[in-house]
Amino acid sequence: MTATEAATGTAAGTFTPRPGAAPLPRMIRAQAALETRMLLRNGEQLLLTVVIPTLLLVLFSAVDIVDTGAGSAVDFLAPGVLALAVLSTAFTGQAIATGFERRYGVLKRLGASPLPRWGLMAAKTCAVLVTEVFQVALLTAVAFALDWSPHGNLPAVVLLLLAGTAAFSGLGLLMAGTLKAEATLAAANLVFLLLLVGGGVIVPLTKFPEAAQTVLGLLPVSALSDGLRAVLQHGAGLPLADLGILAVWAVLGLGAAARFFRWE
Repeated sequence: MTATEAATGTAAGTFTPRPGAAPLPRMIRAQAALETRMLLRNGEQLLLTVVIPTLLLVLFSAVDIVDTGAGSAVDFLAPGVLALAVLSTAFTGQAIATGFERRYGVLKRLGASPLPRWGLMAAKTCAVLVTEVFQVALLTAVAFALDWSPHGNLPAVVLLLLAGTAAFSGLGLLMAGTLKAEATLAAANLVFLLLLVGGGVIVPLTKFPEAAQTVLGLLPVSALSDGLRAVLQHGAGLPLADLGILAVWAVLGLGAAARFFRWE
């Protein structure tokens, strides 16, 4: 090294910029953290994902509005509300947010960044999972305050929640990537309301006509509600039939989203 190089710090490799993309895991973590902050700062999303499920759990547990059968009402309602929380975050919230990001060109710009498109979807999925952890923790605490007495095993519950998240995420991304943002907003909220009423979340499927029970039982929110209820209320093992329904919805939804999603 010459005296000039030592004085100015311009020796080979010293202070030399190293342009290039960050490692992929770091990019996904950074995007996931951004997606999570944006979701938690959105008042409408918080209302949908946190406030509404909590209010439904408290209201229907405290007031005898719906006949939930033998046993405590909260034992029936808590698993259904957990399923509703997954629906609200993985499907409704993600569909609306992604639909408007697509409309405003955010997805197009992010697609041109070093973060690959599948990495962006992975980051969105991570944000959904983080939000669901907060939801489940809050709803579980509220349910325990209402004298909830869960049974069953935790791995089965986690597996059902992950399968439900995959199913609803695929359907939400499919809607966001094929419809206009305004249509996605209307359709996602309508589906949320319809599944809230007819998905076995609050009202038992046995209250519906027999012909409708079979069809409603094949819906992903019904499978998730029934599966969680079988484990947490009745202490059953892993409900393979409900898990199978969720797996089919996940494969169909994610496959269709990957095939038909339009980035602009």
